[in-house]
Order: sequence, then structure tokens, then C-alpha cells
Amino acid sequence: MKVVYHEDYNQVYASDPAASPGRIQAVVDALQGRVTWAKPEPATELDILQVHTRKHVESVEREGVYDIAALAAGGAIMAARIGLTEPCFALIRPPGHHASADSSWGFCYFNNMAIAIDKLVRQGQIKKAFILDFDLHFGDGNVDILGNRAYVTIRNPSRQSRSDYLKEVEKALADTDADMIAASAGFDNAEKDWGGLLKTEDYTTMGRLMREAARRNRGGCFGILEGGYNHAVLGQNVLAFIEGLGGE
Repeated sequence: MKVVYHEDYNQVYASDPAASPGRIQAVVDALQGRVTWAKPEPATELDILQVHTRKHVESVEREGVYDIAALAAGGAIMAARIGLTEPCFALIRPPGHHASADSSWGFCYFNNMAIAIDKLVRQGQIKKAFILDFDLHFGDGNVDILGNRAYVTIRNPSRQSRSDYLKEVEKALADTDADMIAASAGFDNAEKDWGGLLKTEDYTTMGRLMREAARRNRGGCFGILEGGYNHAVLGQNVLAFIEGLGGE
């Protein structure tokens, strides 16, 4: 399976666990020899301005993180394009699901998912998208930008037990007819991460359910990295999701 990755994603762009040293490398180490790497280009300013205001773009420029944020958005676009014909995952940084049209927080800058989905729709490559945001934290940026667009359905699972959580995911995916199934894939709800809820095999299950929905709808699927902060388990959880998504 192809994984979109650029060595620049390893850079530390903020003094926060979201950008702590070694985070991306921990995932690279777990995936090495198991995936095919694909190197992205930055998103264009035109693509970014389709979902963000000029004022917001200028604020990101002032913070000095425009280049790495644009590269992350470009990684999401590449994963979405590959996902049209085969499952794909974007190992990107900074994350994006807390980036709204005119603001951002949580060390997100540009909304990677919104930029990627918007581009596919504008180019006529998909008609509907279903976004499974399984990060521990609610993806307010995804909802702000995409929530009122008729071609997008967003599901942020919120159950307090593993069983109910997975049932919610399964039902939501069973009910969608979207021709693109995408994941804002945050791994911070893992058993040994901040949320403490999901086991490693649960990520495999969610990846498999996404792939099955995409096949049923004769569409595509992809995921992009959001949260996940325990380096000791992050790589294995990402690998588990990729194995489910890719049908391994």
C-alpha cells in the first residue's frame, strides 16, 4: 500500500506534543519495509484558498509555518488522488482537523482533509464524501468548512465503550453511499494514549470497514494522520489501520 510521506514532516514546528521530536519517525520505523512511499509536493495557494480565507493564510505566513502546512495539505491531496484507485494513507504533519476557514488551533494550520476533498469535488473526480474522524478530539475544523456542504457526511464517533464505538462506526459506514471514504485518523484515543479506549486491533477493524464501504460503493478510500502522542504505540496503531484499509 502507498503511504504519502516527506522527510520535512519530521521538523518541530511548535512546542507541543503535536510536534514533538521523533513522533513521525516512530511511525516511519513501524512502516518501514511494509509500505511503498510516495513523496508529495506542497498544495498550491489556489487550493488552500478554496477552503481558507486570505486573512487566515496570511496569519499562517506570519507564524512562519506556511511552507510545512502547505506541504501537509499537498500530502493529503496526493493521498486522496491515489485513493481514487487504491487505498492510501498520508503520514503528514502538521495535522488539520482543528483548522477552520478563518482560524485554527490545536497546532493545526490548514485543513488538510477539506483541501483534499474540495479539490476532488471541483475536478469532478467524486460526487460524495464520507469522513470518519476518529481522533479523540472533535474535528471542529472539518465541520466548520465541510459540515454544510451537501456532498459531505462527517462522523465523529463519541461512544464511551469500545463495543459501542465500533458499532457506531460500522453502522455509519454501512449507511453511506459516498464514493470516497476518508479518515481523519487520530490515534490518541488508543488504549495506551490519552483517550485510553481503543485497542490496536480496533484500528484494523475501522480500516477494514472503510475499505468494504468503498468497494460496495465502487469508490475510493484514504486516511490522513491527525492526533496520536504515545510514540511507543503510535506506529503499531497506524500500521494496524493501514493493514485494515489495504486489506492485508
